[in-house]
Amino acid sequence: MSTIIDTTFPFTNVGFEAFLAARSEPQWLVEQRRRAWETFGQLTWPNQRNEEWMRTDIRLFHLDKFVAGGPATEESPAPSLSHGVELAGQSITRNGRNDPDELRSELQSKGVLFGNLDHLMAEHSDRLRPFWNRAFDPKYDRFAALHSAFWSGGTLLFVPRGVVIEQPVHTMSVLTNQGVDMGRTLVILEDGAEATLLSELRSPDASSTGFHCGAVELLVGRGAHLRYVSLQDWGHGVWHFSHQKALVDRNASIQWTIGALGSRLAKVNQHVALIGTGAQSQVNGVMFTEGQQHLSYHTLQHHRAPECTSDFLYKAALQDRSRTVWRGMIKVDKLAQKTDGYQRNDNLMLSSQARADSIPGLEIEADDVRCTHGSTSGRVDEELIFYARSRGYSRKEAIQMIVAGFFQQIFDRITIPSVRDALGSTIAHRVREVGP
Repeated sequence: MSTIIDTTFPFTNVGFEAFLAARSEPQWLVEQRRRAWETFGQLTWPNQRNEEWMRTDIRLFHLDKFVAGGPATEESPAPSLSHGVELAGQSITRNGRNDPDELRSELQSKGVLFGNLDHLMAEHSDRLRPFWNRAFDPKYDRFAALHSAFWSGGTLLFVPRGVVIEQPVHTMSVLTNQGVDMGRTLVILEDGAEATLLSELRSPDASSTGFHCGAVELLVGRGAHLRYVSLQDWGHGVWHFSHQKALVDRNASIQWTIGALGSRLAKVNQHVALIGTGAQSQVNGVMFTEGQQHLSYHTLQHHRAPECTSDFLYKAALQDRSRTVWRGMIKVDKLAQKTDGYQRNDNLMLSSQARADSIPGLEIEADDVRCTHGSTSGRVDEELIFYARSRGYSRKEAIQMIVAGFFQQIFDRITIPSVRDALGSTIAHRVREVGP
């Protein structure tokens, strides 16, 4: 079993060696960490000369202000996504340290693995090794290399062939002030399996600072079906970097819903690769920014097999001096005939000082496809506000209704009431009055 002593590990050569010495892991995993740390030393931080980063400035980010590890914490905000939901299991991580996991005994007897990724990777090394880094690329950039070298904590969900988990499983990562989270989420659905995972990234309060450098790998086998919901609600002082990728095989499907509400600066790569004939994906995104938040999402719908469908919809509402950047691509390989790809990004500007950059793109090598994309940006309609106020609503209430209506198209896609309610109520509480 992997063990972690209660100490800190600076992101240096000495800190890395101490980090390895504090763990008990399979040799193949240790070797992968060493290769990743070597890659980290060879790479430089991304900068605005890189096309993917030209609209995102991280010059104020300094890694030496943070250390991995550190003391555990009892602080924990109340979960949002799981409120009132009957769960099949739950796993909570605080500053990278896992609480005892919960999973129904009947699922354990069917071979389902759920909970602390550190422990489960050590206990089931041979079984899980073929899946490790199947979707994640440690050499993608310096953040990916750093995560691959120092990852700790996080969640594993492994569902064996043909097993269906009826109720959702829930995980929450809590990051206290100045904390560091290097967690990874690894979901493996073997052929014909089905599951729903609700995942929350939370800080105890909006003023919290910290550093998250994470990864998400979603491996959906043939004929399997995954619903994955992720709510990012870090404090507004948290630096959030994450590489997220799903591989969806033949006749499988994924519904991936994200809520991006927190952090000081977020740079997220969210990729879905349809690798088997007839694979389907639906990606839904809700973004709400305020203050001087900067949220940047780079998305890719990669059609690698024929007769696949991808449906992508991101909506963002921005107030104050906040900014969002969405750079999306539908990529269709030469063999991926009869592709049906759709992507759309809509932005609602609640302030004249807010800014939304939308860069949709198509890269199509096949000749029998249907691919469409689009983007819109606009201000709140003053006539709608006037109409609502004439019927007794305050200006703030009117704007809250307009924002709720703007997001309703995505809320209608979400089949879990607690998720709809959590996103809707959180956004409504943050809406402030908008001047004419």
